[in-house]
Amino acid sequence: MGAHVPRPPSAGARNSLYAGAGPRIIAGMSQPYGLLGAAMAVAMLLMPALAGAVEFRPPAVPLVTHDPYFSTWSMRDKLTDDFPHHWTGSIMGMSGIVRIDGKPYRIIGPNPKDVPALEQKALKVDPTTTAYQFEGGGVRIDLTFISPLLPSNLDLLSRPVTYILWRAQATDGKEHAVTAYLDATGEWAVDKVPQEVTAETVKIDGLPAARIGSKEQPVLQKKGDNLRIDWGHLYLAAPGGAVGVVAADVARAQYAKDGTLPETAPTFPRRANDEWPALAATIDFGKVGAGAPVARNVLIAYDDQFGIEYFQKHLRPYWRRGGMDAPAMLAAAAKELDAVVAQCAAFDAEVMKDLEAAGGAKYATLGALAYRQCIAAHKLVAAEDGTPLYFSKENFSNGCIATVDITYPSGPFFLLFNPTLLKGQLTPILDYAAMPRWKFPFAPHDLGTYPKANGQVYGGGEKTERDQMPVEECGNMLILVAALADQEGNAKYAERHWPILSKWANYLKEKGLDPENQLCTDDFAGHLAHNTNLSLKAIVALGGYARLCETLGKADDAKTYRAAAEEMAAKWVQMAKDGDHYKLTFDKAGTWSQKYNLVWDQLLGLKLFPADVRKAEVAYYKTKLQKYGLPLDSRKTYTKSDWIVWSATMADTREDFEALVNPIFTFAHESPSRVPFTDWYETTNGKMVGFQARSVVGGIYIKLLADPAMVAKWGKRAGR
Repeated sequence: MGAHVPRPPSAGARNSLYAGAGPRIIAGMSQPYGLLGAAMAVAMLLMPALAGAVEFRPPAVPLVTHDPYFSTWSMRDKLTDDFPHHWTGSIMGMSGIVRIDGKPYRIIGPNPKDVPALEQKALKVDPTTTAYQFEGGGVRIDLTFISPLLPSNLDLLSRPVTYILWRAQATDGKEHAVTAYLDATGEWAVDKVPQEVTAETVKIDGLPAARIGSKEQPVLQKKGDNLRIDWGHLYLAAPGGAVGVVAADVARAQYAKDGTLPETAPTFPRRANDEWPALAATIDFGKVGAGAPVARNVLIAYDDQFGIEYFQKHLRPYWRRGGMDAPAMLAAAAKELDAVVAQCAAFDAEVMKDLEAAGGAKYATLGALAYRQCIAAHKLVAAEDGTPLYFSKENFSNGCIATVDITYPSGPFFLLFNPTLLKGQLTPILDYAAMPRWKFPFAPHDLGTYPKANGQVYGGGEKTERDQMPVEECGNMLILVAALADQEGNAKYAERHWPILSKWANYLKEKGLDPENQLCTDDFAGHLAHNTNLSLKAIVALGGYARLCETLGKADDAKTYRAAAEEMAAKWVQMAKDGDHYKLTFDKAGTWSQKYNLVWDQLLGLKLFPADVRKAEVAYYKTKLQKYGLPLDSRKTYTKSDWIVWSATMADTREDFEALVNPIFTFAHESPSRVPFTDWYETTNGKMVGFQARSVVGGIYIKLLADPAMVAKWGKRAGR
């Protein structure tokens, strides 16, 4: 999974003076889109979200979450304590101010410093939604960020629009005049703040909007991990409001003072840190009383035009595949707001209900935090024929694209909610492995460095076998393809790639029982020979391949590979046994490790291993628990949160599942590492060791995948 890249330090406070020239740029007012309907939909979201929830302080709060570039978080307890940040740690400047009866209050960001913060009363993170509640001046303000990542609707999931919903209601029985201001700086559209930007207002079917982007527009030119996007444009739109281009610090100060924006706008092009050019929206709630709440909304979106380079071809985001452009996308998003918000409210409620039923309130809370993070570490694009391709980024590891051992831990999420998205991850790997340039008998680790999927560069790329993960990646691909067939009730997808899958099965048959000195997905722990957990993966993968053979009517092959898997499993039990548990490596007594790969024997119903193996392991894990979780193995006290949930899913009782999973909740609630949900952390002090904002936290959903009723229900939602 690559080396850790340190996050950059946060920028200091901005105190630059405004000295812009030229005409003021303000888009005109327009009629709001369905404000009454939006208010009702927001109420649906907020009432269950802010009542009766488990008390939880997320390590970082998802705000605007769509793909690896358009992914912004609050990394503090209160939204007013700091600016939002990109998941890498870079500031994504955003400020929000409300004026209640002429008095200003901050609700987003630390500036202006002399404006008091409205008291934050509540915060709740649900799968698609983050809801804040503020009170002061006789008014309650609900501020809700909705990224409508509904997995059964790929057009909506790929649409890079977050709704920022405002809802105001008096708390003292009186009427109050309420207005609001929101801005987003050019930092959202550049990698480094000295880069120059341009900005302008646009009018879209009567929808006031503006956009900002880099002057240079270096489309898909950069690759790497610790990067922000510097092509395409950030959009801000305000149905029923006004939108303009401003110098952020000056505009914030002036709005706080008198409720207006500056008469002139910055001249362009200019550096993104030159008086902090920004898009700003103002909205008027009118008179707010104790009756029905008054709702308004702002849309924030990012049009990158091209999302991925795939073997030297630039691919469009999936939502653009039919020729749709940003104005049409924003207009559609505004008109569909009520319906989309209602869908998100219903979806969130159902997912949370299922998570809690499966593993308790703390497990559900973790699932909610993981949901948007899992999706936002991917980019959905359209192949030339319109086929959806779904590329992961190995965030805060080494920036690889389409990493197989990233797809594997997040696989349960997509198998549950929409296997089409899993196919979109597997197909590029399978097609690449079928090319003459890939000469190895095992599966690739990745396709390059995000956003360029032009061929593997990990471990020396295609020229060397050193530092590859042969058993790991073959096992991952075969298990996921077998699980896909299990979900879809047929093996048609596997049949299209049969020669490659068969090659990998034969590799595992020869090399899988007692792996040589190889890396596995936990490569941060170093090379390891005779790895019992890696052996488990190979054996289960062979069993999965035998199942595929059976499904495709290849009866003789099915018997051959099933017999091989059974023989290997029997040897594994003898070789790995170490009293009341099973070893880390076959050759080292007195060691132990999480056998999280064994869970697929259970999920796929292969029954290759006696039930006593997982029972013994779960019982042993309970003796090794630390305050913040179960260590990965006997070598260190650090752990992986996704693997803990996989190990816990092997438990026979809810009590044992919660005993292993609830410490992850404690970690997330108390960790001093204020970053998007890290999957690699210390179980003794709760500090992040290396990774953050990665898709692998989608593996938390494996508990739902283990329930046939859940699989059937969500499969029906996805059209299976």
